[in-house]
Order: sequence, then structure tokens, then C-alpha cells
Amino acid sequence: MFTFLYTFYRFGRSIRAALNDPEFEVLLTLVVLVLGLGTVFYHGVEGWGYLDSLYFCVVTLGTVGFGDFAPHTDAGKIFTVVYMFVGIGILFGFINKMAHHTVQENASGTLLSHRLGLRRKGEDADGIVMVPEPLNEEQTP
Repeated sequence: MFTFLYTFYRFGRSIRAALNDPEFEVLLTLVVLVLGLGTVFYHGVEGWGYLDSLYFCVVTLGTVGFGDFAPHTDAGKIFTVVYMFVGIGILFGFINKMAHHTVQENASGTLLSHRLGLRRKGEDADGIVMVPEPLNEEQTP
């Protein structure tokens, strides 16, 4: 259970750090706009509720496609094709940037284990893993 909560703690730290990146902010804004636009469109054109429309947008852009909702109007079908091409690229760009910041935050040495003074075997105080150098031919025993 601690590991699960610690993972969310690290993820939250990386998101907070990513909010200082202008490219991340733009991608986050675009994801919210794309999901909002799709939700409003499907609510108006297909007559779905807002929650069902948002659910369809997330499932579609996440490339899951359960099949429980599908557009029935011609306008809805055409919009969905364009929406998928544009939205999937934006969503995957956002996920890529988020993953980059998560890896960067985890590798930066600001983890809780470093703050507590815990180190892996062979690691010095700066978090650098110490690797023994290979022996030269002259040094072979």
C-alpha cells in the first residue's frame, strides 16, 4: 500500500514540476479544450448527456473503443474521424511530455528516499551509482 501511495506522490511531484514548462501547459490546455469541444459537440449533435459525451471522448482518444457508444448521425461520424486524428495526436503528445517530466523528476535525485538518506548498494551521497572499473591486462591477478 505504501508503494502505491508513494507512486502517486512521485507522480504529483512530476506534474507540479511540469507546470513550469510552457510546452506542457500548452498541451494540457489543448487536451482540456479538445475534450471539452468533443463533449459539447456530442451532447448537441448526438443528444447524449454530458457525462456520456465526455466518456465517449476519453474512450475514443485513448484508442480503447469499447463500442458501447457510437455516433449515429452523419455529422457525428464525420466529426469523429477528424476528432480522432487531431485529438489522438494531442493526447499522445501530452502523455509523452508528462512521462518525460515523470522520468526526469524521478532521476533528479529529489525523491523521498534521497531526502531520508536511503541509498542503494554502491551509491554515493550524491545518488551516483559507483561501478568498479574493469581491470587492465597489467592489473590482472
